[in-house]
Parts: sequence; structure tokens; C-alpha cells
Amino acid sequence: MNIAVCDDQLEELSAVESLLRAWQEQQRVVIRLRLFHNAGALLEAAQKERFTLYLLDVMMPGTSGMAAAREIRTFDTAADIVFLTSSPGFAYESYGVQALEYLLKPVTAKKLFPLLDQLYLREQKPQEALTLKSNGTFIRVPFSELSYVEVSGKRLYFNMTSGQVREVTGVLREYEPELLARPEFMRIHRSYIVNMLQIRELSPTGVQTFTGQDLPVSRLLYPQLQKDYMELLFARREV
Repeated sequence: MNIAVCDDQLEELSAVESLLRAWQEQQRVVIRLRLFHNAGALLEAAQKERFTLYLLDVMMPGTSGMAAAREIRTFDTAADIVFLTSSPGFAYESYGVQALEYLLKPVTAKKLFPLLDQLYLREQKPQEALTLKSNGTFIRVPFSELSYVEVSGKRLYFNMTSGQVREVTGVLREYEPELLARPEFMRIHRSYIVNMLQIRELSPTGVQTFTGQDLPVSRLLYPQLQKDYMELLFARREV
């Protein structure tokens, strides 16, 4: 686990560091940890190395933790973000950046350790993936890294969170059952299946993904999309 912690209050920063070191010793695992006093320094570092977990103070002078999270999501949709806050009033706003959780201060082992345990166990499991077939070649695409699928004629375009596009010849029905069996995937249009966990903005006119792509939404499918999207977000909150 590569963890970044950002808090302008040195005492809070030190307290979280102590908790992370205690968890590391308790679980006997190796973590890489970097501490930041402001969001500017954090964002500069995040452009150069990949963190798997961000622990961000919400209220900081200059760039807030929420603003930093939005910036992080423009280039990293896979990392987990956890907000540290003195007020629960930011819960709804945290959905917009796919925050995993928000912890009320003071952060304690009772609050933080179960979350770290969950993330560590997830890292130990092999990633679930979709197998694509292209010209005799088999390609494994992790579901968590798949943003959306587009069909155009006899071509399928599997758009990844990294911006990479996997193009294969075929029909959507070859992959649709496996995708739609998962709660995070939904058909939003006759030509698109989207990973709802990769939706940045949702409206009756369409969706925008964290990779910045605007996708159309069928008028008939929008009510169900809105319902399933909110249920998915709340379900993840309760895990």
C-alpha cells in the first residue's frame, strides 16, 4: 500500500501517522507512507508517483481536500480517497469524487483500522477481470479499470480508466451477460454500457466519466440509471 496523508494541522498529521505505523506493525505488512502539510505539495507528488490511498483533511487553507480530490480524479480514478473531517456535512459532496469513506476527527484506531484491513484484504485477492478475444489473442481487462464499452457496427471499444482503448471485433451480446451480472455495470444506451463507479456527472442529458468522456443516456433508461447509481454508491458506503 502506498499511502499519502495530507493535513495542515501538524498534530493531526502526526496522530494519523502514528496510527498507520501501529496498524503496519500489528498486521506485519509493509506500507509506503508520505506526509504532506498542504494540498499543493500533495498534488505535485501525485503527478509523479501513484498512491493507492489518499487520506485528506477536508478543510485546509488554499486548496481544500475536496478540491485536491477533484484534481486527483482527473488523472487517477483507481486510488481510494478517504476524507478526514470535523463535520459530517461533506458526506454528499464526497460522492462526486468517488470517496471510499469520510472519517470524523479525531481519527482513532477503531475507525481507521477496519478500513485499512478491508483495503489490504482486497489487494491480496486476484483482480476480477473480463476476458476479451481478439484475433486469437486473449486479453484480461480488470472490471475496476473498465470505464465503459461502446459498440459501433461490428467493433467493440473497451475504454479503460487509463485512457487506453481495447478494440475487438464482435458483438456486444458476447460480453453483455458477464458485464451486466455485476452491480456496477449498466446499459445506458443501445451503444453503451458504463461502469457506474466511473461516472463523474449524471443528468438526464447524459453522463460524464472520470476520464472526461460524455456519453448519451436513453431517456427511457435514465430513471433506472439514476436509481441504480445512488443505490450502488450507498451500498459501497455501507461496506
